[in-house]
Amino acid sequence: MNAITLEQDNRSRILQSLQEDSWIVACLCAAWCDVCKAYRASFDNLAAQHPDKQFIWIDIEDQSDLVGDLDIENFPTLLLQRGKDVAFFGAVQPDIGIAKRLVASYAAKSQAEIQAENTGSPERQTWQDECNLRQRLFEDSQ
Repeated sequence: MNAITLEQDNRSRILQSLQEDSWIVACLCAAWCDVCKAYRASFDNLAAQHPDKQFIWIDIEDQSDLVGDLDIENFPTLLLQRGKDVAFFGAVQPDIGIAKRLVASYAAKSQAEIQAENTGSPERQTWQDECNLRQRLFEDSQ
């Protein structure tokens, strides 16, 4: 199964498909970015290896109203979120091995461990308010 490309017409369907504590692995990129184009196939392959997680491809320009003021410093930028907790947000090298390790590392943690890490870091506390994709999708559906 490939990653789902976020579009205007599938936002509410994606939100409805998310279980309460399910994982979102989102890649924020741009259609004009050659690095992103090359990364997409690997991201889709990673999605196929994790059918228990929702992999979402987000073009930051096509979805600018949803992405809003997220600080995208470079491509690809990954967002990993379990339930309401953002576990990771940041630019990574375009090596799918890094994404694999991030997904495996965070998926091995309990919800309590992720929440403890988030409360112990000002940067991660900011992620909870600013980078919460589930909340952004919910607000968009209202």
